Amino acid sequence: MHRRRQLWTEVYSFEALCRAARKAERRKRSRRSTGRFAFFRELELLRLHEELRDQRYRPGGYRTFFVHEPKRRLISAAPFRDRVAHHALTSVLEPIFEGSFVFDSYACRVGKGTHAAVRRCQEFAKRFPYVLKADIRKFFPSIDHAILKGLIRRKIKDRGVLWLCDLIVDHSNPQEPVLEWFPGDDLLSPSERRRGVPLGNQTSQFFANVYLDPLDHFVKETLRAKGYVRYVDDFLVFSQSKQELAEFQRRIAEFLISLRVKLHPRKNVVFPVRCGIPFLGYRVFPTHRLLAKPNVRRFRKRMKQHQRLLAEGKITWAEVRQRLMSWSGHAKQADTHRLRQRLFREFQWKRGRPEKPDDPAGRSSR
Repeated sequence: MHRRRQLWTEVYSFEALCRAARKAERRKRSRRSTGRFAFFRELELLRLHEELRDQRYRPGGYRTFFVHEPKRRLISAAPFRDRVAHHALTSVLEPIFEGSFVFDSYACRVGKGTHAAVRRCQEFAKRFPYVLKADIRKFFPSIDHAILKGLIRRKIKDRGVLWLCDLIVDHSNPQEPVLEWFPGDDLLSPSERRRGVPLGNQTSQFFANVYLDPLDHFVKETLRAKGYVRYVDDFLVFSQSKQELAEFQRRIAEFLISLRVKLHPRKNVVFPVRCGIPFLGYRVFPTHRLLAKPNVRRFRKRMKQHQRLLAEGKITWAEVRQRLMSWSGHAKQADTHRLRQRLFREFQWKRGRPEKPDDPAGRSSR
């Protein structure tokens, strides 16, 4: 592989940091930390540039909180200046690794995403009668730092870039504890190896793709699976035979030992595609797609909260409308016309007086 030179300069140059700051600001301009950084933008970027150039940069502390939809997860929010550094780094690394990623890896890649993954899932559901649905148990807390650094070093030789990668990985805050033993481990191995990267970092999403890229190539090139879709640690393998998928399941579990992760014991099953494949918030059939029921329940719960907050004047109608249309755009990827009509009629919005919501097409009734 051809090694590109002067990668480090591409990360810390003032122009690169300006571009990274604009990326970090997307959809976050209303946040206080973003506003504080933007007020002193030139000074902040110059200081970050000098710290990175001289390798004096040190990440700040994370702000942590839990989300409970669809399951309880620890989210770690880095300071804004660290997010700028993360974007500057991944902007350089992503094009280098992109060429080796398989086509059917869909998380955090340009031109991919959840909706593309769901469409690909349905394409395979039309071609194959059986599917293996699996995900990895506690994936982000289980990412082994030494293995991750080794995978990065397969393609990157630039010392400055490796210094920043190592710094970000080593600065990962404590994640949910995971006690797993693998062949060759002694009693203390799980506590001696550094593991876990923070869910919420731009770099963590990229590192996840790097970490599971060997799995993608194993499934596509060694197992020669004709149908395969992965989104982060949630993946599907399709086949004409249940027996073949059972063999794939066994060999994938064995392969993952080399990455020191394990399949989830309860979310690892082979079944006919005609039953519907639960995937990324949808239930995918060969002929149609539905929204998963938990998705609809969460929408109703959030809308009740928004009703209350709007009536109390704590959020604006513009904010409510944006969230309604965002969910509607997600729901439109499935066969949900009647469902959306029913749900939009279900809620009455009051902002000092009774007020009807926008219809699903986005036209205001006010």
